[in-house]
Amino acid sequence: MSRTRALARRSRDWVDEIAQSSPARLALLVFTAIVLVVTALLSLPIATTDGHRAPLADAMFTATSAVCVTGLVTVDTATYWSTFGHTVIMVAMAVGGLGVMTLASILGFAVSRRIGLTQRMLTARETKTDRLGEVGSLIIAVIVVSLSVEIALTLVLLPRFTTLGEPFGEALWHASFMAVSIFNNAGFVILPEGLQPHLGDWWIGLPITVGTAIGAIGFPVLLNLRRHLFHPRHWSLHTKLTLVMYGFLSALAFLVIPAMEWTNPATFGQMDTSEKILTGLIYSVNARSSGIETIPVAHMREATWFFQDALMFVGGGTASTGGGIKVTTLAVLLLAIVAEARGDRDIEAFQRRIPPGTVRLAVAVAFIGATLVGLSTLILLSITNLQLDMVLFDVISAFGTVGLSTGITGHLPDAGKYVLTGMMFMGRVGTMTLAAALALRSRRRVIRMPEERPAVG
Repeated sequence: MSRTRALARRSRDWVDEIAQSSPARLALLVFTAIVLVVTALLSLPIATTDGHRAPLADAMFTATSAVCVTGLVTVDTATYWSTFGHTVIMVAMAVGGLGVMTLASILGFAVSRRIGLTQRMLTARETKTDRLGEVGSLIIAVIVVSLSVEIALTLVLLPRFTTLGEPFGEALWHASFMAVSIFNNAGFVILPEGLQPHLGDWWIGLPITVGTAIGAIGFPVLLNLRRHLFHPRHWSLHTKLTLVMYGFLSALAFLVIPAMEWTNPATFGQMDTSEKILTGLIYSVNARSSGIETIPVAHMREATWFFQDALMFVGGGTASTGGGIKVTTLAVLLLAIVAEARGDRDIEAFQRRIPPGTVRLAVAVAFIGATLVGLSTLILLSITNLQLDMVLFDVISAFGTVGLSTGITGHLPDAGKYVLTGMMFMGRVGTMTLAAALALRSRRRVIRMPEERPAVG
């Protein structure tokens, strides 16, 4: 008994040390542990409908997709996994949607009974709050917001599923699963025929659009709006940039995607006006982070794929259930370009000045993301005979934790599945969190070298 207590104490001290010295590394450990646990559960015979063990590549792929709230699948979710498997996937989506630093903070707080200063600072960065003393209550607020939105979506969808002839228990189960999948931008669907039969159903389509947007703008924005909803002057710069850029990209997608597919007989061509408007609304948000599709992406035109590549790479808001480089990263880069074109000394937005360090961080995030996408695409092209446009689409979808697919994931070799698994993990954890976790130490130089400007462009 004493040995068990001593082992538990040493384990707690070890986790506490990591939590205080490197919260980012702890976040990686937490997410990795969750993925491994979900993989083990999905590998059980009870997790499949036929009672056989799922192959490791498929179990790990699905587990990572669920925890990283992506939605890419190698097997049909509705028919391959049992009710137990669906439950595991739903819990994984809910836990993964809480966020990397939030989960790490919960574990660190549970172990050490406190949140250290370093951890408070990194969690404050994740949630964009300036008051470190509020991090503990902020974590609770994040959980409350998540559960509140998911319950609200369940209550909205439940009556619709009952009117479609489903028994109450089945309707409640489908509504609950869809609510978790929608808010967490996960993209998993367990309806037997998917969402294609509900193409023009506003009762289902509108909650998908609204719920996806709420989850994708990020918890910092939601909490900021909760405090100052009717006082825009008190909105933070992060909130303003997120809402403006997210709204602009959504409006752009709503106009461009239907325009590109308007005459395509395999997608928009056979729809009436109401169905076209609803489908346009859904794809204005799901092409950025959600991945819940009502029409097969494989039937879309290649030009539409390329446009969605850009949307998926950008993703959602910081500390949201979406992935990608984030909309604020794009906003900062665009503001930097405008300032340089005008010859302005400072980068400004909404009467605020953005420091150069933020611009460097935005450039690093975008470059690391593009590099990861490029390397993964190169690897998949080397081990398969697939076309570049199809591979690039699915790789960016994995990095952006979107879940839309051209249909190649189920036909990939195991090595290809592991490549996309890694992309989903890195896309969800975040490029800068990953870099911070792998960094052994930070360099602080007292002596600064003379400045000299090289020719650029």
